Amino acid sequence: MPVPHIRRWKPLAMTAAALLVGITVPAAADAATSAPTPGAAPVSAYDDTYYQDALGKTGPELKSALHTIISDQTKLSYDQVWDALKVTDEDPANSSNVLLLYTNRSQSKGSNGGDPDQWNREHVWAKSHGDFGTATGPGTDIHHLRPEDVSVNSTRGNKDFDNGGSAVGEAPGNFTDSDSFEPRDAVKGDVARMILYMAVRYDGEDGFADLEPNDKVDNGSAPAIGRLSVLKQWSDEDPPDAFEKNRNDVIFDQFQHNRNPFIDHPEWVEAIW
Repeated sequence: MPVPHIRRWKPLAMTAAALLVGITVPAAADAATSAPTPGAAPVSAYDDTYYQDALGKTGPELKSALHTIISDQTKLSYDQVWDALKVTDEDPANSSNVLLLYTNRSQSKGSNGGDPDQWNREHVWAKSHGDFGTATGPGTDIHHLRPEDVSVNSTRGNKDFDNGGSAVGEAPGNFTDSDSFEPRDAVKGDVARMILYMAVRYDGEDGFADLEPNDKVDNGSAPAIGRLSVLKQWSDEDPPDAFEKNRNDVIFDQFQHNRNPFIDHPEWVEAIW
């Protein structure tokens, strides 16, 4: 029987993420807005250049325009992903560590590997959903690859995303059952926006399956992940914070040179789906 739990959504700028951009979060008070990352162009500047062909569009036209825009990218090998994640997911409070997605544990960058308490590469869009494995392209796209504890990664497996389940002992705030996984509140929106990025980026070209979200679980090896209605709710209730925005900038500036549009424009989730 599922264990009931209370969801508490993170403020727009978490204290840990705030350290990344040098802002101060008052004690016992939620920050109303996130400060921009130093050196990063504001979204309006990207609108004038990067997103100019998508502006004013909705539905399939917007999705198609964004696909064309974000498909212009540098692709990494699966080995290169290790080093990239040490930069994209660096703990803003400790430059020697990365932050793990589900556990939120700060762990040494050098402790990556296959042992249960090391960290490895979590495919947020499970690589079996579309059978792309670790192939260069969707299998190595760091917009949806995150550091995670090896055993917690195994617990998530290739399950779809949904609310409910029993608590994951090694990752407080996460829940799972036989066919779905619910991440902790602070990264629910992050997970949703990574899934929706993948659905726009990989549409059946490049020799890979057309990835699409749907509103069910237990999708198996089909190129689909659900539940879309829950992912939309998570994206709405957990907007991008400073850590997620910085990660998008780092991927764009240093590695793939493309962006997750739903971090820059969360309103485009509803405009497409």
